[in-house]
Amino acid sequence: MAEDNKKKKTMQILQKYSMLVAGIILMALAVNLIYEPMGLVTGGVSGIAIVVKYLTEPFVEGGGVPVWLTNVLFNVPLFLLAFWMEGKKYIVSGLVGTVIFTLALYLIPVCNLQLEDKLLGALFGGALTGVGIGLVFSVSASTGGTDLLAMLIHDKKRHISAPQILYVIDGTIILSGAMVFGISNALYAIIAVFITTKFSDAILEGLKFAKMAYIISDEYEKIANVILTSMDRGVTGVYAKGMYSNADKKMLFCVVSKKEIVQIIEISKKMDPNSFVIISDVREVMGEGFIEYRQ
Repeated sequence: MAEDNKKKKTMQILQKYSMLVAGIILMALAVNLIYEPMGLVTGGVSGIAIVVKYLTEPFVEGGGVPVWLTNVLFNVPLFLLAFWMEGKKYIVSGLVGTVIFTLALYLIPVCNLQLEDKLLGALFGGALTGVGIGLVFSVSASTGGTDLLAMLIHDKKRHISAPQILYVIDGTIILSGAMVFGISNALYAIIAVFITTKFSDAILEGLKFAKMAYIISDEYEKIANVILTSMDRGVTGVYAKGMYSNADKKMLFCVVSKKEIVQIIEISKKMDPNSFVIISDVREVMGEGFIEYRQ
């Protein structure tokens, strides 16, 4: 048993860091292949870095200060400030992601894909970033930067929420991008931010979404036994009363993944063609067989 638990914990750690690395690589690809070559400033430290690189091109040999270097120069004092203000509270969750993101920006070559249509670049870049952020957030990690800055300000200004602070910070960065690269680029950057939000939400919700089935049937025992044995899913019986017939009934309650809902319907109809099945969406499920809560 102890050996199985150890293997399970190891697999969970490997899965967590695999998703973290995959998400960060997608974010770095968006920066180095789309945002930087096209001059799209979408907020965050990477947005600051793109502006800094453009402004330092005449003075720094090799095309300005690299994006990865600005990422380091911005995050190091930020993490030191966070450690001084809050101790280890925000260090652990953000430091690993920040280091991996910096390495990815350094190792992935900056390459202009020659996308003549900036709208296409904004859509594609937003999609890459959104999927990446979704994967990173799904394992409760971050890449530091403006997220960390917003949390630090929120700790001192409790009447202002962290998302509101983040909107102001990123809005200021996008505005600086508009001053450097023009209004047109800033508008495309806003489109990219919108797409990023939609894709990250879709990834997070897609990883947590489930289906809930309510089954009303006179053959509830047979249906429950088949679900328990063939699907290895838990079933709860809830006492109910039909108001038309005034008869006592037992309603089955079961939460399954999206791909299993068809099987639930097939089992119900096979055991009782007259069964009444109600299907609804579940936003998030914490527990065995779904997402395990870990403090």
